[in-house]
Amino acid sequence: MPGYRVLREVDANAGVKRLRATVAGERIAAVVDTETTGLDPTNDRIIEIAVQRMIFDGGKRIVEIERARSWLEDPQRPLSADISRLTGLVDRDLCGQRFDDEAILEMVGASDIVIAHNAAFDRPFLDRRFPSLSDFPWACSLSQLDWRDLGYDGRALGHLVLQSGWFFDGHRAGNDTSALITLLGTMAPDGRSVLAHLLDRCERDSHRIDAIGAPFEAKDGLKSRGYKWDAVRRHWWREVEASELSHEEDWLETEVYRGRGRPRSIPITPRTRFKRESQA
Repeated sequence: MPGYRVLREVDANAGVKRLRATVAGERIAAVVDTETTGLDPTNDRIIEIAVQRMIFDGGKRIVEIERARSWLEDPQRPLSADISRLTGLVDRDLCGQRFDDEAILEMVGASDIVIAHNAAFDRPFLDRRFPSLSDFPWACSLSQLDWRDLGYDGRALGHLVLQSGWFFDGHRAGNDTSALITLLGTMAPDGRSVLAHLLDRCERDSHRIDAIGAPFEAKDGLKSRGYKWDAVRRHWWREVEASELSHEEDWLETEVYRGRGRPRSIPITPRTRFKRESQA
């Protein structure tokens, strides 16, 4: 009927109980999502973790999905009203709960890459809670995809899923991983999966450019060019691909420093990207 669009519900229980062994050319990605007591990985705690793995082939197409698993953990402190409203969790849901560290380490540890929809948020929390996983490569579907170029409007997971013809009950970690895998398996206008576009981007090395000592009057130009303010180190910074580094350094010299200083460049790889020390 004209004027209507049918949306399908994301099946949070979809997938096999355990992935099969991979064959030549295949790799495993672990899609993760966390719910936490707040925004600071140093002082706040993870209260829910979900992990859902998938096998993708040499063409970066998803060929098998494992059922999502999620765990709760007692943060040993009361949840704020805002966190309870956001997650649907209350103190009694978490009382006495503990993550299954062995299962989480096994699932993520047997994967080749970790994917999250906001890796800059999720990675520092997971690195702190599970230090043995801190050297894994990460990809971020929120920041590493040009969603507009892929035919989407906006970047919020729920909005992107709706535009793909699906809906889900968000703000619980297990539902979010299933929704993200559904989205990653969607075909882009060029006939390649969204996952393929993400992996192409995340596998490229880049550099963090710190505009140390940039004059105050340069702030508007830096901001308009995509630089962000580092409130801890108190300077502007941005990440650029390795192929753009020389051009960006030339721009900084011409438009910002003019012979009165120079930026600092820090190489970033998929294994270091989104770590707190490289993004804070």
